[in-house]
Amino acid sequence: MSLVIGIASSPAERRQLARLLGDTEAFLIVSSVDQAREFLDVAGAPDGTGDATPVPAVVAEVGEGAGPPPPPDLSVDSDRRVLRWLDREISLTRLEHDLLLCLVGAPGQVWTFERLHLEVWGNEHLGRGSDIHSVVRRVRRKLVGLGASATIHAVRGVGFRLAPV
Repeated sequence: MSLVIGIASSPAERRQLARLLGDTEAFLIVSSVDQAREFLDVAGAPDGTGDATPVPAVVAEVGEGAGPPPPPDLSVDSDRRVLRWLDREISLTRLEHDLLLCLVGAPGQVWTFERLHLEVWGNEHLGRGSDIHSVVRRVRRKLVGLGASATIHAVRGVGFRLAPV
């Protein structure tokens, strides 16, 4: 059995992490790397001394982490509802437009599925997430069609971010 240790400093991040790890066989949420290390040292020894082999664990840190920003030449024209890359444009549906506004407005930032659903669809219903994935798939095709050097990266179990190719 593996143990997932989640590190989240704020109560809101701990709640989010608990939702994300809900299907995991075993998980522990702590507020710092030091707490995780302390737990692993104690849990690894049958007598609590820390002298045995450590418990196998996957440590995941959650936050509003951002990756590298996409190229600055990518923009969304809301008046005309188009995606612009250099001198090329492609039209967007309302959902594609709203999704891209979120991602382009915060380059490199990870947007959770829940937050995207609230911003784009206006409600908190996640269902199976096929609605978000469908829109992301269409937008990725449009980015490729424009020849843009940016794409939408999936952050497994968390959400999406706009990033350079």
